[in-house]
Amino acid sequence: MFTTYILTVNLISFLLFGLDKRRAKQGRWRIPEKTLFTLALVGGTPGALAGMRLFRHKTRHRAFALGLPVILLVQLLLAYYYYYM
Repeated sequence: MFTTYILTVNLISFLLFGLDKRRAKQGRWRIPEKTLFTLALVGGTPGALAGMRLFRHKTRHRAFALGLPVILLVQLLLAYYYYYM
């Protein structure tokens, strides 16, 4: 169940980065940054980082370029603490 959740939230994060990039190029309504960060916070950080890199989207925004790796680090530390402490 947890694995399905993690895979799903990462897939959604990844796809939304691609969709936001496409919409940015077309000058259309964009995915709110709050939504992208929220998905990362609830477990979609790897998908968000992969989407950032693959689609070359938001790579110059400091909040994303620094924030997503920090979120991932905190998530990894929490997972380590949960499983090994």
